[in-house]
Amino acid sequence: MATITKDMTFHEVMRKSPQVAKVLASFNLGCIGCMGAQHETLEQGAMAHGLDVKDLLTALNALFD
Repeated sequence: MATITKDMTFHEVMRKSPQVAKVLASFNLGCIGCMGAQHETLEQGAMAHGLDVKDLLTALNALFD
């Protein structure tokens, strides 16, 4: 079962590990200082930035394998 899902907010995910910020940065997502991170889901953010949410989830979940 995946630790990180597309329905989680960026804020929820960033609380799981300091390494999450590095993965988000590798996708050019500057979520740490973004007010939207509190309420925006990973899926919403990926869509807004033209990213494939599956790729993002794969990279994030690799932190917890």
